[in-house]
Amino acid sequence: MRILLINQAFVSPEEPGHTRHFEMAKFLQSHGHELVIVASDLNYQTGQRTVARRGLFAEQNFDGVRVLRSYIYPALHRSYFWRVISFFSFMFSSVWTALQVRDVDLVMGTTPPIFQAVSAWFVAWMRRKPFLLEVRDLWPEFGVSMGVLKNPLVIALARWLERFLYARATHILVNSPAYREYMLAKGVPANKVTYIPYGTDVDMFHPTVDGVSIRAELGLQDKFVVLYAGALGQANDIDTLLRAAKRLKVEERIRFVLFGDGKERPRLEAEAQRMGLSNVLFAGVRPKKDMPRVVAAADACLAILQDIPMFRTTYPNKVFDYMAAGRATVLVIDGVSRRLMEESGGGVFVQPGDDAMLAETILALSKDSQRLQQMGRNAREYLVKHLDRRDKLNETLALLVRLVDG
Repeated sequence: MRILLINQAFVSPEEPGHTRHFEMAKFLQSHGHELVIVASDLNYQTGQRTVARRGLFAEQNFDGVRVLRSYIYPALHRSYFWRVISFFSFMFSSVWTALQVRDVDLVMGTTPPIFQAVSAWFVAWMRRKPFLLEVRDLWPEFGVSMGVLKNPLVIALARWLERFLYARATHILVNSPAYREYMLAKGVPANKVTYIPYGTDVDMFHPTVDGVSIRAELGLQDKFVVLYAGALGQANDIDTLLRAAKRLKVEERIRFVLFGDGKERPRLEAEAQRMGLSNVLFAGVRPKKDMPRVVAAADACLAILQDIPMFRTTYPNKVFDYMAAGRATVLVIDGVSRRLMEESGGGVFVQPGDDAMLAETILALSKDSQRLQQMGRNAREYLVKHLDRRDKLNETLALLVRLVDG
């Protein structure tokens, strides 16, 4: 099979961010199939160009994975208005780029942002091929809940577009059980929605990986390191983390280390400086291939989102990496992620937005190494049993074969 994926936020192993679609491409390659990816020429976290184009797109090859980098207007880290303009620019450029790929058996679109999924639907319709819609977050509901989408007309149009895509997709793939429930409540037929979590690479993220070099590089050899790895955006509620860090300023041993980038990073760095937080380190970005050592350098890992009801439906992928590495997670997200943590015994839950409870929890963990180690073992054991990415990719392959054959 040749599968065509349109994903403006695709990340290669040389870039910061989640590489799940690269790993999917390598897996399909090992089974005699090909995943051709149409991506933007900007990294979603940093907003920096990833390739020099001559024309509308540039072709790259990552260990046999073919990636076509299509034009996108460089405004991802400006206002939300300009971000939408950027999304629209890729929506149009990606259609032309995708139509250059021949002999496609299935077209896969991914959302958010939702506009690129429209491109995938259009290409599938033009080619008369099955259209698989992958839903990674519930847009526009997340935008409405966060207050990013406020105009009633825009919200109505966005929800119409959501229904349009659900109706026209040959099949829908979701990575959270709550997303499937959401779609069934919207009237999507049950046999049209498949839930397959992403899981993680249990060999890449492993308890035996040595993080000493990262700790030495950052001067944290004798510190209790609380790691946050991921985007620094409005949804991530890093302000609560900063308030918790302020409460722990007197604890010389505890350090908060943030690896990542995003629209909010300049403001957050300025706020940490204003608050005099010498215990918070913004460590920049690292390519995915370095992240196992980064996670291994942590004593405890943090996953945090705003206290918004819709965020109770989501599975943050960073949590899977933390668990596979045998690290305890401090989870500041309610809902399905909390149930995962409670079932696995791999971490502790903190009420979103509660910086006092977050500080108290981290302080207690810093004084209880046995508990931390036990939670790390629990997390790894659960992850290997239930969320090994190889198993999940096998399930995804079976779905792709069924859609192409069907």
